[in-house]
Amino acid sequence: MTAKQLELREQRLLRVTAVAPYLLLATAAALSMLTGTHTWNDQLITLWLVLLAAAWMWFMSRRRTPGAVYVTGLIVLIAALCTCDVWFAGFFGFAGYLHSWQYLRSGWRFVGLTATAAISITTFMGGLPTPTPEAVLTYLFFIGAIVAVVGLFSSIGDTTSANSAERQRMVAQLEETIRENEGLHTQLLVQAREAGVLDERQRIAREIHDTIAQGLAGIVTQLQAAERAGDIGSDDVWRRHVGNATTLARDSLAEARRSVHAIGPAELESARLPDAIAGVASDWGRLHEVAVEFSTTGDVRPLHPEVEVTLLRVAQEALANAGKHAAASRVGLTLSYMDDLVTLDVRDDGSGFDEARAGGGGDDGGFGLTSMRQRMARVAGLLEIESEPGTGTAISASVPIVPGAADGTTRSTND
Repeated sequence: MTAKQLELREQRLLRVTAVAPYLLLATAAALSMLTGTHTWNDQLITLWLVLLAAAWMWFMSRRRTPGAVYVTGLIVLIAALCTCDVWFAGFFGFAGYLHSWQYLRSGWRFVGLTATAAISITTFMGGLPTPTPEAVLTYLFFIGAIVAVVGLFSSIGDTTSANSAERQRMVAQLEETIRENEGLHTQLLVQAREAGVLDERQRIAREIHDTIAQGLAGIVTQLQAAERAGDIGSDDVWRRHVGNATTLARDSLAEARRSVHAIGPAELESARLPDAIAGVASDWGRLHEVAVEFSTTGDVRPLHPEVEVTLLRVAQEALANAGKHAAASRVGLTLSYMDDLVTLDVRDDGSGFDEARAGGGGDDGGFGLTSMRQRMARVAGLLEIESEPGTGTAISASVPIVPGAADGTTRSTND
């Protein structure tokens, strides 16, 4: 049951409690008029007292706290009406019990109950008891029994009302918590959507840099070499460089399409990681006319697709940097499988660079190193770079081993 339903139920009960004394008074008055043998004067007095009692209850109920004055006046009116007819003791007397408990506090409640019970019992017995022990004890017993029963059920009603109010408060708190959680859930969805958009932008940026941008740089290099070969009249060299540029253009177009569809690298679709890196290194060495050596150590085993994609992209980026910035003549790559770690080391004998300024220059604005670090961070890996001007560069990428498929091939993954 919701807080609203509990509130409506409580309001209905309060309305019934407010109307009940008037119904009891009207019922007693009607029975008195229909069954009594009173004179017209007695009936007029009874009617006048009924109207006075109704007005007293209505007028005093308008006050915020009717209190002892109201209950005292009500009990006096009950006593007056009981002298007119016994029906008022049987019906309207309940109003005295109800309002004594409702509007009095602490021990005064039982004073009001006792006074009302005494009036009712006296009316039913036709007057005060005879001054004998048996009659007095009987009289007091009935009064005490009525007070005990009314007090017991009224206490139970108070406890029930308190429990109902507590449940209503708890339901309201629960509904408020649910509304807050719905707002928080909506906020988290918005944040997750924004984070997903940012992650996708970073993925596309890395992909463009690691594949398309490198391919375009290679095309430019090959076309420049072809232009120089044309100037000196070497048709064979010119054709070779133009052919290399064409191949790079096709590969870059394929990678662009793969990036759009978030498909894993083509090199890993049907080859193991060592074979994929060896193929990338061989193609790069042939295009740049640089001696490249690749070796593998340890027990080769399938890794998680994202780990293999990361290591392959790091190898591609390291080779691209070696060809674009280092002017290296020899490059060595080593892929090492250990018990709980796989490491890729890339070394070149190029011009090196100042590590303190590595993030601020270059044709790519330092994005190559940033891209490698971002990729390694995504797989809880570590990227270490050692370089000084004139001494070459060593890049080491270490990733915790996360097992992949057992068939020796790697499924494609979002890159």
